Amino acid sequence: MPEAGKPLVAVVGPTASGKSGLALALARRFGGEIVSCDSLQVYRGFDIGTAKLPLAGREGIPHHLIDVADGHEVFTAGDFVALATGILADISRRGCLPIIAGGTGFYLRSLLEGMTEAPPGDRNLRHRLAAIEQRKPGFLRRALRRLDPPRAREIHPHDINKLMRAVEIYCVSTQPASTLKTTRRPLTGYRVLRIGLRPPRESLYQRIELRSRRMFESGLVEEVRTLLQQGLPSTAKPFESLGYKEALAVIERQLSEEDAVLQATLQTRHYVKRQLTWFRRDQEIVWFDGFGDEPAVQDHCTALLEAFLQLSH
Repeated sequence: MPEAGKPLVAVVGPTASGKSGLALALARRFGGEIVSCDSLQVYRGFDIGTAKLPLAGREGIPHHLIDVADGHEVFTAGDFVALATGILADISRRGCLPIIAGGTGFYLRSLLEGMTEAPPGDRNLRHRLAAIEQRKPGFLRRALRRLDPPRAREIHPHDINKLMRAVEIYCVSTQPASTLKTTRRPLTGYRVLRIGLRPPRESLYQRIELRSRRMFESGLVEEVRTLLQQGLPSTAKPFESLGYKEALAVIERQLSEEDAVLQATLQTRHYVKRQLTWFRRDQEIVWFDGFGDEPAVQDHCTALLEAFLQLSH
């Protein structure tokens, strides 16, 4: 007998693998609504560098969890889980198919498998930590190695957000993040189909380079300049992300625009490797070796989803 629960689809994969295109194709075919699982698309005004689909490109299909926070706010995995849980329930209640699409693996795991118990964030503390890190690069990494060596070994040295959160947890609770109780509350009431996109590495790298170049040609630097003129500080969390960090460096005359493109491309390639390493841990993902906008991949995923939905009846 099939496992009880409403159907839920998750489309995952690295940056530039075509997740949005595949999610749109599946939503058109099966009456779906798309829930973004992207830690940057939640921010209003951060459009070009996040490859956010414009309204015209969404083909009238509802998209959720895009533009739900201001750039000065700290939006966490806990915030994502709280909002996404209600959105998924509403989509299913209306008889539509919820399709989660995005490359932030930690958000997806937190939603589906639950989160480790942790104290709430402290916005003022995070701003102070961010300011120190900007003045003294590497501060967060050094601090965490003293406060919580096991957690420091788990976090990539360049993952500022996770380093900051781990230091914040210690400062707020005086307890290392690595010793927190694991009280996970997994998502219930759904049968989940996880679809993964895994294009050939060299082809993916070519798309990443093209995407980085197009972002700068489309006005990424101007977008960042506008956000700064609107009063957003350069220490705001979204400015730490790929593309925005390099665009900010152009404005501050630390990089030429061409060097910024090259740097963004290189750092995105490194990020892709980390994304793939993360998603490989999930044994339930059904992988397709191609891009999500390729007709053959879309046909195979459509057939897979049709079979999956038949098991739900």
